Amino acid sequence: MIDLASVAVVLTTIGAEADATALARTLVDEGLAACVNVLPPMQSVYRWQGAVQIEQEQQLVIKTAPANLAALEARLHQLHPYELPEFVVLGAEGSVAYVDWVRAARSDPSQSTEGA
Repeated sequence: MIDLASVAVVLTTIGAEADATALARTLVDEGLAACVNVLPPMQSVYRWQGAVQIEQEQQLVIKTAPANLAALEARLHQLHPYELPEFVVLGAEGSVAYVDWVRAARSDPSQSTEGA
């Protein structure tokens, strides 16, 4: 049986014209995330201020330790161009070795993100 430990996966979107990679890099550089996957532009359909909107956005998948969530949310609100950025937290489990690496990113932001 595999030993598992808790990790948080945070989803947010950003406009396709924004520099999603720069946002991801800042979160990793500051130790708020161990890894951020920036997915290709996609079409989002949502209701905002009473009207249906259709926009090109990029999905960011942020892996972090649960203990980092409050600081990550605060920093994302500072950096994000949206008035109300998506901040959806998915609880997940990962191998103990992977989760240890995710947790170490906070204490040592110089950790490599290779293989994340």
